[in-house]
Amino acid sequence: MPQLYEALIQKCISITTLKKARRLHALILTTTTVDDAQSPYLNNNLISLYARCGSPSDAQVVFDKMPQRNTVSFNALIAGYSRIQKRAVSALELFHQMENEGLRPNGSTCTSVLQACSSLEDRFMGELCHAQVLKLGFLNETRVQTSLLGMYSNCGDMEAAREVFSCIGERDVVAWNSLIYGNLKNDNINEGFYLSSAMVRSGVSRTQFTYSMFLNACGRLGEYSCGQVIHAQLIVSNVLADLPLQNSLLDMYSSCGDMKTAFDVFDRMENMDLVSWNSIISGYSENGDGEMAINLFLELLGMSLPKPDEYTFAAIVSATSSFPASDYGKPIHAQIVRQGFERSIFVGSTLVSMYFKSGETESAQQVFNLISKKDVVIWTEMIVGHSRLAEGERAIKFFYDMCGEGHKIDSFALSGVISACADLSILRQGEMIHSQAVKTGLDVEMPVCGSLVNMYAKNGVLPAAQSIFSQVPVPDLKCWNSMLGGYSYHGLAVEALKIFEEILNHGLKPDAVTFLSLLSACSYGGLVERGKFLWGYMKDNGLLPGPRHYSCMVCLLSRAGLVDEAEEMINESRFSADHLESWRTLLSSCVVNRNLEVGIRAAEEVLRLDSEDTATHVLLSNLYAVTGRWDYVAEMRKKMRRLVLGKDPGLSWIEAKNNVHVFSSGDQSHPEFDEAKAELHRLQSNMIKPIIDELIQPWNLHSQTSDMLEFTSVA
Repeated sequence: MPQLYEALIQKCISITTLKKARRLHALILTTTTVDDAQSPYLNNNLISLYARCGSPSDAQVVFDKMPQRNTVSFNALIAGYSRIQKRAVSALELFHQMENEGLRPNGSTCTSVLQACSSLEDRFMGELCHAQVLKLGFLNETRVQTSLLGMYSNCGDMEAAREVFSCIGERDVVAWNSLIYGNLKNDNINEGFYLSSAMVRSGVSRTQFTYSMFLNACGRLGEYSCGQVIHAQLIVSNVLADLPLQNSLLDMYSSCGDMKTAFDVFDRMENMDLVSWNSIISGYSENGDGEMAINLFLELLGMSLPKPDEYTFAAIVSATSSFPASDYGKPIHAQIVRQGFERSIFVGSTLVSMYFKSGETESAQQVFNLISKKDVVIWTEMIVGHSRLAEGERAIKFFYDMCGEGHKIDSFALSGVISACADLSILRQGEMIHSQAVKTGLDVEMPVCGSLVNMYAKNGVLPAAQSIFSQVPVPDLKCWNSMLGGYSYHGLAVEALKIFEEILNHGLKPDAVTFLSLLSACSYGGLVERGKFLWGYMKDNGLLPGPRHYSCMVCLLSRAGLVDEAEEMINESRFSADHLESWRTLLSSCVVNRNLEVGIRAAEEVLRLDSEDTATHVLLSNLYAVTGRWDYVAEMRKKMRRLVLGKDPGLSWIEAKNNVHVFSSGDQSHPEFDEAKAELHRLQSNMIKPIIDELIQPWNLHSQTSDMLEFTSVA
């Protein structure tokens, strides 16, 4: 029996899977005596076994049933909890319980507790533990020093980390890596390189983990050149690249946009795991090659192992967002449901984004409703999605619902809801949200600044927009575009052109949005030659004009009376066959310039696509009228009367007491319809009275004058 007992203990040390651990535990319970089964030695080994297999809950059960616990028992369970971030708090609670039971911690205890503080990034608790280490006299133990160094590095206190590092006598690779990691985590890559060189000079070689740290930092910071240097050093060093290191290399190239090299790394890997597949699929997705991402995903599905997880599906859904939802998104959504990931917050956020990009708001809402534990990301997707689809009222409602559920708002949510206020031209709501941004300190974030500038400009408060813009230390292109768009919106062409010069002077590359605002400003200002120059400049810089750019140019040329050039501009565009707005603009200009020939051609193009377009019939009727074709005018008006009968009513809205109320012609369904109607009658009567007084006043004056003349003649 003693031999069997020792054999079972040795098994506890070698097993690494939970299933085998539970089988061994059952075997121990059925083959050992009661005394042996309750011995601290055996139970401590079982706790360590379960902790090593990643099941601290099973370890806790063994711990709770022990009749007698010692320091080793606590150390084994604390170590298990400290390795799992979500359970690290339990390690601190056990440490407190250990002291209450009168057991003295040792160096191993302190090492695990410091690791738990590091996982939680809880500097305060880490400092308390540091004080306890001093009190207990473990500060000279290398493993404790290394854990202290790791804790301060992970908590971002690099000054304290360097002090601890300077006190370590024999610095091993773990100590060096801990200090390097802290610098890289805090984006101090140059200091990381310096420490790496110093480590090598001290006789300590870089490990696989050292190279992985640097590659991960380069990928996160977009330091492509540094990443290539690390790759070269890795090749020269002859360090064997294990799977985690290969994944770090793959992720670095993917994050830096070099998908050709990333695929070469992926293709040479012998035993790709799911992390490898997720990295390459995400890389292609984030770098705009959705088709390649989908092909790789299909290849993964054809394999028996590994199986896609929620991160795989999140990546592939993002890849399909550039295609119509019916092509790839919906079939993948069906696959997600079959795999049971439809309630995953990661997958749900990408599905919501995908459906909004396809304009399917109801599908996005259904996905949103399925997620029970919503985070700020999925709320932001709903806000931004509705805002981009010009559904500002719903975007604002989702923003307030998110705040009501206690979520901490971020700059993206604020930017989305402020953009909604800009599109609806509701200044008061925008000002309230601006106040909220100031309170949270997010008003200085670049996306929020750009949206605030845009909101105030569209609401006619240009001085406020200028004030916010002037306080941004280094505006990005989006922020410059917001200010440029504000000037353009108000027809201030000269100011808009000055902003454009500033953009170029700051070394920024104008985008399609920049030129759209510039062309619009030139159109309002009648700056034909300047507009033509900007049009050529845009195309020379590799920017392909979109339908709205063509609309601006057509409007600019048409307003200047250059209708032939405007028609030529439309015909040369890729959108001539289906871009109604440009043809309608040209037709309107033909009415002003009395150009019947070009006007009829423009009207034919619109009516070919939409035979019931009321605006075009009105413009065509006006064109016939100004050119004296009265018989055609009569015919057009007959057509218009038939069309008006089936015309959808227009909508109006008003902001009152933090709510937006929508009305339409003939609609009596609003809950406060009667009150609104009564108020309109009251306002109407108040307006009529001054008008009547104004009409009567000349008659009263005439009467008074007649009386005065009569009185004078009598006198």
